Formats: sequence, structure tokens, C-alpha cells
Amino acid sequence: MRYPLYNLDDESFADFVAIICEDILGFGTITFTKSKDGGRDAKFTGTANEIPSKSAPWSGKFIIQAKHTTKPTASCSDADFQRILKDELPKIDELKKAGKIDYYLIFSNRKLTGLQDPKIENLINESVSVKNMVFGIERINLWLETYPKIATKANLNRLLLPLEFYEEDLQNLVVSFAEAKIAKSDIAAIEDEVCGIPITEKNKLNKLSEEYFNDVFKKSVDDFARIGAFLQDPRNEKLLTMYQNTVSDIQEEVTIKRTEYRAFDEILNHLYKVVLDTGNNALKNNRRLIRVFLHYMYFHCDIGTKEATNA
Repeated sequence: MRYPLYNLDDESFADFVAIICEDILGFGTITFTKSKDGGRDAKFTGTANEIPSKSAPWSGKFIIQAKHTTKPTASCSDADFQRILKDELPKIDELKKAGKIDYYLIFSNRKLTGLQDPKIENLINESVSVKNMVFGIERINLWLETYPKIATKANLNRLLLPLEFYEEDLQNLVVSFAEAKIAKSDIAAIEDEVCGIPITEKNKLNKLSEEYFNDVFKKSVDDFARIGAFLQDPRNEKLLTMYQNTVSDIQEEVTIKRTEYRAFDEILNHLYKVVLDTGNNALKNNRRLIRVFLHYMYFHCDIGTKEATNA
């Protein structure tokens, strides 16, 4: 999942960086309140867990700086970041003279290219003779994948743009289906390749995990034939229109915001939470069917992709 960290404020980003440092440096990471802190957002003293690596960690006094931007496309190559960096050099020098720094770590939600990274490190090392490392958004995203608890601690889910659609139609569909009586003679057999490709291939294209498919998705399959019969019943013409409108809205949202989610499991889970209304007792009592309908949409290729992209 790619969190829009540019939507944080400077203080929240600094808190987020401190949480990262608790994992990569250690629980001894100390943060500072917002003030004129002499160039320090946080510090750590001791042997790092994995900086620069687990096999050869640095040991000593670390000063940690968080450099946040609200620009989604910002880069460490930008002139404004270079100015910010140069303004920090006198502060680093003062800390070194006072014996308060051995290593300097910069965290930024800016893009960091392979060419710019050594230039920044060399600038700091040559100017103030302090070993340092620069971490851009690419490395931060990698840590979020490696340590998913960081996102939970920092409450990053609040930053995600919701997949928005008119959820009341799906709520009505679920309740109506739960109350419907469907004759066995109306239920047709499920086709193995509704989309023209095996479901296992579709899962690979959409990054739906094998674990989710086996442990969660398969529990819904037995209801697919009943949903098909329910939607094709002429008496449910209005409900079929609700279904068609819903899948149209969801598919557009999923297409636009797909890159914000690492796996399709996360999309299905998010959609479930959007639809669930605990104040609606009929829906709450049949909430399992929310997932069943979402899985049916996916299985029938009403949502998700069935063709490989060039990306």
C-alpha cells in the first residue's frame, strides 16, 4: 500500500519517522517536541538494529532529521531541498563540536535517485565530516512493507482516500438477497472461466494472494450460483440495475486508485468496510454476504482486471 505521506503535516511526519527508527535503530529513539531544537528531530544512542546493515551496524550517537514536503512529486534533487540541506550543515557542525553526533540520518518523503543519494551524503561528509545516510520515499515504502506495524502505530490508514461509491445499493442488494427464496431449478452451474481466463490467472494479474483466495474467497463460491439466479430473476430487475450501477462505480474507483493498494485483498477488505453499516441490523446480521457479493463481482470480472498491463 502506498500511503500519501505528503498529506501529513511536518510534526506528524517527524513522529512517523521516529516510529520507523524504533525498528531500524532501536527502542531507545528519543523524539523532541516541536521547538528550536538545534537541528534535531530525534536522537538515538547505541548500536543500530540494521543501519547501515544488520551484519555491520553503526554504533554511537545518531541524530535523526525528518524533512517533509506536501508536494507529491517533490524530489531530493529540487533546489528547495538543496537549500534546506545547506542550512542544516552549520547545525550539524555545532553538534559535532559539542560531541553530540557520530551519525546523521535524513528521512524525507521526496523521491531520491541513485545519482542524488551519494551527492548528498558526500556533501555532508565533506562539509562537516559526519557519516550519514539519506532515506527517500522509496526506502520508506520498503520499510512499510517490511514492518506493516509501523503504519498501524502511525495511524497511516487515515490518509487513504476511500473508494467512494453509492454503497446503499449494495446494502439493499445484500438484504434483499438474504430474504429471497430461490428455487433450486433456477440455479445454474458455475462456470470455471467466466472471464475467459482461469481464476488463478486472474488472481495473479490482480495480485490477489493465494492465502486470501483459499482461506476467505473460496467460502463465498457456494453462493455464486444463487446470486446469479437472483439477479436474473425478472422480478428483481430494479435490483439488477442497482448491481450494474454499483459494479460500474466500484470498477472506476478501483482502476483510478489501484496503485494505492499493494494487493487486491486490501481493496476487497476496504470495500467491505465501506459497505458495512452496523446501524442497519438486517445488514449487520447478514454481513457475510457483503463479502460474498464483492467476491462474486470479482469472480465474474465485473471488478478487477482480466488483462495484463504494460506497467
